[in-house]
Amino acid sequence: MNLLEQLDSDPPLRAVRTFEAFARHGGVNAAARELDVSPSAVSHQLHLLEGFLGQPLTVRQGRNLILTEQGREYYRAIRSAFAVLRSATDHVREQSATRQVTISLIPMFGLNLFIPRLNEFLADNPGVDVNVTYANHRSYPSDAADISIRFGTGHWSGYHSELLIPGAVTAWCSPALIARCGPLDTPQALAGVALLHDEERGTWAQWLQANGVKHPAPLQGLLFEDGQLTLAAAMRGLGCALLREPLVAAARDSGELIRLFDHELEDGRAYYLCRRTDGELSREGLSLFNWIRTRF
Repeated sequence: MNLLEQLDSDPPLRAVRTFEAFARHGGVNAAARELDVSPSAVSHQLHLLEGFLGQPLTVRQGRNLILTEQGREYYRAIRSAFAVLRSATDHVREQSATRQVTISLIPMFGLNLFIPRLNEFLADNPGVDVNVTYANHRSYPSDAADISIRFGTGHWSGYHSELLIPGAVTAWCSPALIARCGPLDTPQALAGVALLHDEERGTWAQWLQANGVKHPAPLQGLLFEDGQLTLAAAMRGLGCALLREPLVAAARDSGELIRLFDHELEDGRAYYLCRRTDGELSREGLSLFNWIRTRF
C-alpha cells in the first residue's frame, strides 16, 4: 500500500469524534452542545462516517437517532481510545500543578486496596493532589500517568516495574453458593459448579487440570472483562472464581467470600508498580511511589 492509499484508508477523525460524542451522550443535540456545532452538523458527520465505513451506524426511531448493532460494536471498539486521549490531554494540561500526582490503576487494585488506604497517604502528605485514572491493559503504551499499577507479566517497554502482588490464585465463592450447591470439600466437587472467568477461560482449565478434575473442553461459564467484575459476580453467588487473596481480604474478613481449598496456581501474571523510564518523578510523585511500595 503506497502513502496515498494509506491516507485514503484513514478514517475521517472529525466524524469519528462526532460519532463518539453522539454514542456517549445518546443523542444528536447533546453531542452538538459538547462539540459546539449545530445538530445538522452532527448528522452530517455521522453520515460521512457511515459512508466511509460502508454500513449504517445509526437508525431513526421516531424523532430520534439510535445506534444500530454495528454502531454499538464500533463504539465499544473506540471508546477506550478516547478515554486514553482524554487522560493524556488532561495530564498535559495540568502539568503546571506541581503538587499533583497522576496514578492509573487496575479497578481491582484501586477499589479493594488503594482507595481504602489512600487517607493514610493524604494525612502524611497534605496539599498533594492525587489524580486517579483507570489503567487499561489494552492501552498501556498510551498511559499518561506518572505512576501506574499494572497487571501482567511485568515487562512493558519504556517502564520500570516492581512486583507488588504475586500472581497466585485460589478458588473462592460466596456462602450463598455453598448453601445452594452443598459442601465443596474437594476440587472434584467443582465439576458441577458454575465457574466465573476473568478475561479468559484458560486459568480455570489449568487449575482444574493441576488438581485432577475432569472438565469439558471448552469450559463454559460467565466471562468478565476484568477482575473487579469477576469478584462482584462471585460475591453475588453466581459461581466460583479464581482470585488473589490480598485483593479480596475485605470480602474474606466480612464473610462475603470463602476460600475453598489450599490449592494455588501461578498463572504467570501479577500486579506491578510502574513508572516511566523517560523522566524523573516529582517529589510528590516519588512520595506516592515509595508509599505504595512499602504499604502494599
